[in-house]
Amino acid sequence: MSFQQGLSGLNAASKSLETIGNNVANANTVGFKSSQAQFADVYASALSGAGAGQIGIGTKLSNVAQQFTQGNITGTNNPLDMAINGGGFFRMSNNGAITYGRNGQFQLDKNGYIVNPEGSRLTGYMADLTGTISKGAPTDINIRTTDLPPVATTDLLQQVNLNSNNTVPVTTPFDPTDPTSYNSTNSVTVYDSIGNGHVMQSYYVKTATAGEWQVYAQVDGVDVTFGAAPGTPFSTVTFGTDGAINAATAALMPFAVNIDLDAVATANGKVNSATATQVVNLDFTGSTQFGSPFGVNKLTQDGYTSGRLSGFNLSADGMITGRYTNGESATLGQIVLANFANPNGLQPLGNNVWAESSASGQALVGTPDSGSLGVLQSSATEDSNVDLTAELVNMITAQRVYQANAQTIKTQDQVMQTLVNLR
Repeated sequence: MSFQQGLSGLNAASKSLETIGNNVANANTVGFKSSQAQFADVYASALSGAGAGQIGIGTKLSNVAQQFTQGNITGTNNPLDMAINGGGFFRMSNNGAITYGRNGQFQLDKNGYIVNPEGSRLTGYMADLTGTISKGAPTDINIRTTDLPPVATTDLLQQVNLNSNNTVPVTTPFDPTDPTSYNSTNSVTVYDSIGNGHVMQSYYVKTATAGEWQVYAQVDGVDVTFGAAPGTPFSTVTFGTDGAINAATAALMPFAVNIDLDAVATANGKVNSATATQVVNLDFTGSTQFGSPFGVNKLTQDGYTSGRLSGFNLSADGMITGRYTNGESATLGQIVLANFANPNGLQPLGNNVWAESSASGQALVGTPDSGSLGVLQSSATEDSNVDLTAELVNMITAQRVYQANAQTIKTQDQVMQTLVNLR
């Protein structure tokens, strides 16, 4: 009798409809991967084995396979939202239990950890205070909200053009309060060991010697020295006939400028809490003496005051860079992704996450854009990969299959009724 075959067909069509219904229900679920019901036929066994004329006894559900194809990427307004463009899964930890997913809807919890809607923490590599990343075992990523410590200025580059048409100042000796005793001046802020900013003023005085300029400097109104007494030039810069710094001066650079911060504080009615003496290497490389007005072409120094975290950026390789109120930036960490030899072997846990299993193979952990891993896109999420049009067509097909199997049962019932009514 074919009741068994028809019944198995009804069950199979029902499972197919359930799978399609689950796909349709999650058509708007971020990071969802659609499933496909796969079936196999069933043969009756005999004591002597299967014969050549053996008829099967129906079908069975063989597997529900998830389709790990790429979903569309949609932009969002949350900087912590992330989308994987390519292979791989986010690696998350919940009290040591590791799960994997494609849902990139993340946020910061009260302790500064990046978490998904279920509270699992995103993992990766953390950076130390110098911004160096240690790529050992992945750990929970924590966004440090501590202030960025200040850095004292040690190197200062001043690239200027001194006007070759200038004459020797009419007033001698040099007096920073008298503009007629120098030709040009510029200023820059330098920082001490605790982040206090000090204005360093440089003065350029042309001498009677062709191409020669004396350079004086003050920090907050106090003279700086270069192996000489205050009030004397800390350096002499000489230019060649081509307007560039000559070799003799270039060999002396950078000039080590000694800043007496105790004297600076006393002169300004303050108490110095930073290092007593600070040495700044002043470099004029690239400066020129052309027949054009004085100008500052480049001014850079490597110090900065303390800063508070104001935001952070995510790059395609998973690097998290913090932005601080002092204009500086620092590396905070790097996100890792994981891939598997057989993603279809992952064990689904719900909530858009999977767990590693013996069928999936061991997780292959690495940084984004390395190996088989895709790249990250911030302020974006990956849409569900469900194709609604295809699912609705499949639903109609599954419905017809269900009706056909029901019809086989009905027909078999009629055949049996005919046999019972035989006289």
